[in-house]
Amino acid sequence: MGRHDAAVHRFLASLNASPDEAEDALQECFVGAWRGAATYRGGESARGWLFAIARNALRRHHRRRVGEPEDLVSLEELGERAGWGTTDDALGSIEARETLMWVLDQLGEEEREVIVLRDVEGFSGEETADILGLGVAAMKSRLHRARLRLMAALRERERRDHA
Repeated sequence: MGRHDAAVHRFLASLNASPDEAEDALQECFVGAWRGAATYRGGESARGWLFAIARNALRRHHRRRVGEPEDLVSLEELGERAGWGTTDDALGSIEARETLMWVLDQLGEEEREVIVLRDVEGFSGEETADILGLGVAAMKSRLHRARLRLMAALRERERRDHA
């Protein structure tokens, strides 16, 4: 617990959990890990296993309501918003943690999860897919869409800031 609690808590907080929700999910994660220790498969990383337990604990708090659609935007539109075909480097403008947190807040929960696990926490593609309960191809698709949304949100913020 001492080795992984800060990273798991950071992951939960990055998923827009309130401080209380993050703390509750963290506690549920470690209680669940303790109870499920016998089911741990040594082939996966313990860290990844804990992140999956934490993610599921938080999801139990945030279950989407039946019929509640997620914002669906075409890949082409996301690509245009992200600046496909332009030569400027929008990522170079991320100068402060506040900007990064603002951009992450613009993403949906599933997109934020995959970005944080893969790009912030540094899990491999296979580990990320396993934590999210997805196949590798589905995880890559979700990651691609999430990165496009992240870039689109960043570019939109830059346009507003320079207007």
